[in-house]
Amino acid sequence: MTKAKESAKVSHLPEHGPIDENGREVLLSLKNVDITFGKGDNAVRAVKNASFDIYKGETFSLVGESGSGKTTIGRAVIRVNPCAAGEIQYKGVRISGKTTHSLDREVIRNIQMVFQDPAASLNERATVDYIISEGLYNFHLFKSEKERVAKVEKIIEEVGLLPEHLTRYPHEFSGGQRQRIGLARAMVMEPELVIADEPISALDVSIRAQVLNLLKKFQKERDVTYLFIAHDLSIVRFISDRIGVIYKGDIVEIADAEELFNFPLHPYTRSLISAIPIPDPKLEKNKVLFTYDPSVHDYSEDKPSLTCIGHNHYVYGNAKEIEEYKAIREKGVKLKSVTILDPNAPTEENKTAVEESIPSGDYILDHPIHDTGNKWLAILSFFLPIPGFIAALIFRKCNYIRNFKMCRKGALAGIITFGVLVLLFLALLFSATL
Repeated sequence: MTKAKESAKVSHLPEHGPIDENGREVLLSLKNVDITFGKGDNAVRAVKNASFDIYKGETFSLVGESGSGKTTIGRAVIRVNPCAAGEIQYKGVRISGKTTHSLDREVIRNIQMVFQDPAASLNERATVDYIISEGLYNFHLFKSEKERVAKVEKIIEEVGLLPEHLTRYPHEFSGGQRQRIGLARAMVMEPELVIADEPISALDVSIRAQVLNLLKKFQKERDVTYLFIAHDLSIVRFISDRIGVIYKGDIVEIADAEELFNFPLHPYTRSLISAIPIPDPKLEKNKVLFTYDPSVHDYSEDKPSLTCIGHNHYVYGNAKEIEEYKAIREKGVKLKSVTILDPNAPTEENKTAVEESIPSGDYILDHPIHDTGNKWLAILSFFLPIPGFIAALIFRKCNYIRNFKMCRKGALAGIITFGVLVLLFLALLFSATL
């Protein structure tokens, strides 16, 4: 009997997951997972050969830019997105693909998700009381109505809301309050693993810290494990035990939080760290971003893989790159990802350094602030095409590109229109003389 068939017949989750060589319990494990959307020539491989473990009681953060595959992995864990290859294990039991009904219910109960958009993830036609109680109803997690009400009221108070809020609807709450309701809906099920899909990206800065403190509070009190999905490294540094960096579906680096920030070996990780804003506006103004260029890798013959270089640090690269990463790490010298220009240095020196750090095609940033391309410029140029052409030439010389295009557009339209009218007038005049 194959391993897949044996896993399909498992009907219950074990009490504990497997223990790794360091004595840590592996709660969730992704093994060579591929996730593909579409079929045939239109197929898009959103996640490629993703492999990592999440240990019980830790916060594992998955970080990357928009479209990199973070949410796709999170949705695959809750079985919304099917795996095209590889498998996902929970407590050593395969939960991807076909499973028994009893195992499916246990997984749903033990793995909950907090979604990015608190408005879209809540049923607008249901009261807060029903939204939080829906899981309790589906899994019969109360013996009496009194016990259900007590559970709901307790969890709503733990997330910082009041029992009287239970009779209201989601649209009556602010974004931060709605996210608290979503968190209460997940936590009332008493899950072991919570997938937090950018739970604070839609919130104000003042509310973010409150939601993060709530997550840490639940982790401390209930021994909850988090898969925290985000695109902002400045946030995950202070709440994560380990961080995984993903780029276009590839996991490019995994390490402990401080290890990753002290020794960001993969150039994409360094580019993410350099993009973290500096609170001091003077330093931020003189900062030079580290730009990641994928063309620096030559994977035509020597194929890359995610390899451990020691210190529980994994980096994606081919054999040559891995040796270079190991040599850098063994030196023990912290890597610098942010360069701050000296404001007192000669202007030409600063200008050269900045120009080298800006990719080609980004010179639109140098355009004047009043280069808005106002539609009135096109209207005036339409009725006065000759002055419009003159204004367009002046705007182009002064690098007002949007204004130039608007004047040129209006002037051309005006000349064509007046030309057509003149031709019609001459045609009518000619026909009248015959």
